[in-house]
Amino acid sequence: MLSAVSSESAPKALGPYSQAIRAGQFLFVSGQVPIDPATGELVSGSIAEQTRRAFQNVEEILAAAGASFQQVVRTTVYLADLSDFAAMNEVYATFFTPPQPARSTIQAARLPRDAKIEVDVIAFLG
Repeated sequence: MLSAVSSESAPKALGPYSQAIRAGQFLFVSGQVPIDPATGELVSGSIAEQTRRAFQNVEEILAAAGASFQQVVRTTVYLADLSDFAAMNEVYATFFTPPQPARSTIQAARLPRDAKIEVDVIAFLG
């Protein structure tokens, strides 16, 4: 059974998709860019600031499903510039404790709203 999960504390979806979908014991969180949910505007600033905001958005959606970063088993990080990898990684590390989830990091030609980062995660809720 599939059910949508959403949080008013995270940005509204930018298109016809759910913030997250629960499928059995798994939660699939849609890509989150660094949009401030209070203003609906992209957070300007460094990759560190944008990474923090994107992960805070993910955190709110996880919480709406009764989950946390400790249950995340897979992440995908999309960077507009792979030279931002080290700075992103420093912030990324503050959200996870061992064992850290499996991850892919990909440079994307362009991200929504010209963000520097987009993140999606899969969490195991069982």
